[in-house]
Amino acid sequence: MTSFAPKTLDALPSHLPIFPLTSALLMPQGQLPLNIFEPRYLAMVDYALAKDRLIGMVQPRDPSVPMGEAEVFSVGCAGRISAFSETDDGRYHITLTGVCRFTYKGDEPLSQGFRLAEVDFGPFALDLPASGQFGTPEAATTGADNPDRENGDPRPRLMQSLTSYFTHKGYSADWQKLRNTPTLTLVNSLAMILPFDPLEKQALLEAKHLPERVSMLTSLMDMACQSQEDDGETDETSPRSYQ
Repeated sequence: MTSFAPKTLDALPSHLPIFPLTSALLMPQGQLPLNIFEPRYLAMVDYALAKDRLIGMVQPRDPSVPMGEAEVFSVGCAGRISAFSETDDGRYHITLTGVCRFTYKGDEPLSQGFRLAEVDFGPFALDLPASGQFGTPEAATTGADNPDRENGDPRPRLMQSLTSYFTHKGYSADWQKLRNTPTLTLVNSLAMILPFDPLEKQALLEAKHLPERVSMLTSLMDMACQSQEDDGETDETSPRSYQ
């Protein structure tokens, strides 16, 4: 999270421009690059840049409905525009850095065409750095942090499932880098980039705390491997690299 990002609930707004986009998951502290070209969403970025640089990422419940009209899931994540560039043909390339999840409460229409929503960050105050909910500052510096001390360290089990999943999918990875990545960063990054379906991604977003998200992520990877084995299929997609 950038040093300019809000760190307390008081610093977060009650209304937020939202960008409904299927499978484009943003997690707290994660980074999501976006290519913006529709006029209403160019206006949305202009609005955010003029305000507090915050945009809310949400998933529509029905991907077939136009984004501007779609009913959205009740939980999204606010991201701060941490990188911005403009192309010669008028598009914006931005990167959102996840700040805090929110509860969506309803829209307030704007003349610019994008959606401005009333949101409540209160239920997710523990996403903010001062809370320490997702690991103490000390734990956040190492890949060996233990988010669930009563039930033991889930990290070895997570890495075992991750290794099996990548093998089944034919993905390559810098395993030394992954082993040294803090659990929070690793889990949130995997939730964002792995090709789970929209409902699975939403469930990962709504997980109350890191231990729950670790357990869910591990189960999803295990089920994907088991399903593929049961079908007797191999993944024919091109190899991916997560390095």
